[in-house]
Amino acid sequence: MNLRAGELIAAAASFEAACHVPCLPTDHRAHGLHGHSFMADVRCAPIESAVHWPGTEVDRLQAELQAVTQRLDYQHLNEHIALPTDENIARWIRAQLALPQTSTVGVQSTAHSGVDLDEQDRAHLWRRYIFQAAHQLPHVPAGHKCGRMHGHGFEVILHVQQAAAGRDFIVDYDELDRFWAPLHAQLDHACLNDIAGLENPTSETLSAWIWQSLKPQLPALSWVTVYETGSCGAHFDGQNYRIWKDLTLDSAVRLKRVPDSDRRARIHGHTFTLRLHLHAPLDTVLGWTVDFGDVKAVFDPIFKQLDHHPLHDVVGDRDADTITLAHFIRELAQPALPQLDRLDLYQTRGCGVILHWGELGPALPV
Repeated sequence: MNLRAGELIAAAASFEAACHVPCLPTDHRAHGLHGHSFMADVRCAPIESAVHWPGTEVDRLQAELQAVTQRLDYQHLNEHIALPTDENIARWIRAQLALPQTSTVGVQSTAHSGVDLDEQDRAHLWRRYIFQAAHQLPHVPAGHKCGRMHGHGFEVILHVQQAAAGRDFIVDYDELDRFWAPLHAQLDHACLNDIAGLENPTSETLSAWIWQSLKPQLPALSWVTVYETGSCGAHFDGQNYRIWKDLTLDSAVRLKRVPDSDRRARIHGHTFTLRLHLHAPLDTVLGWTVDFGDVKAVFDPIFKQLDHHPLHDVVGDRDADTITLAHFIRELAQPALPQLDRLDLYQTRGCGVILHWGELGPALPV
């Protein structure tokens, strides 16, 4: 079945600001004045009225977001937002943007923590953790590289849904750190195969093990993400497994529908980030949904058509804007990868398009 894809335009913008959070205990490090390099992001449906020229939707959304975040750049946030938690900063940005059909607005205050507001305006706080460990997969076919003992710098993201309204915090970053600490002690500098329940430690199995370890004491846990490498990983929400695989495309483009005076009409280029998301049942023997290596191998002929090529020629009569390119890639990839249910294509960090057509919807950002 070739389901119609939903489209979300994504944009991101950074700003530098100082703040203090007076509701915290006086001895908390965030109670006093401090600063962050913030990253804001927004995802929304394309808005035709906001677009100057077809094909420039991503650039337009980024410009609107930057206009809002510039009001906070090098500012004392408490002068704009009474209680400048990540969640409240995200709500302020959403109100200033006032865009219809907004899916999510996020604020990342550090490289390892942030908040996303979903379309129901619920806050999903997330925190990233890193541990070093070895593993091998005992049930893979003979000769598979993952059957050998090897290691990774694993990353884990815990998402919690701040479901109760009217409170400053339900679960904060420090509380997540306390929940994570016992698991870190088990996982860090260990062989995962030696841990009960992780005898077959795939990314999917590890995400489920973390979920089962934390959910009873952390009911607000909504999602566990495991990065096995910097370019692939798995999600688990208690019922569904999803995996993703990242690739980069160093390709040339030019837009065909903008005026000749527009710089985007010239041949230029991007290092695109392409993220393939797949949803499939867990293979209870192999312990994965789809082998990351198989995803890469199956997609490789398509990758070679796109990487280091002028994409405005590859797509023929179509334009080479990011939305059109994403649909073009989906048309090529879905027959070869039937488990594919979402595709992200970013022209720069956080700025691009998300196509989703699976029953689970687009999910939160990785």
